[in-house]
Amino acid sequence: MDGGYKSLPFFKQSEIVYDFTVVFCERYIDKRSRTTDQMVQAACSGKQNIAEGYMEKSIESKIKLISVARASLE
Repeated sequence: MDGGYKSLPFFKQSEIVYDFTVVFCERYIDKRSRTTDQMVQAACSGKQNIAEGYMEKSIESKIKLISVARASLE
């Protein structure tokens, strides 16, 4: 049974990064700060690009989106 992209280890890791980023920003960075928004959006983008890359048909598109996800999560 294929669990889809949600069963991928690196997607699960991206969820942990996203959750941690949200909690970190809530605790340590002013909510009105642009930094908070940028950090949370980058973490969210990483998750989304992994999901989109998984759905792509071509290997080139998969690699491109996974690379974008990696950059977002670094």
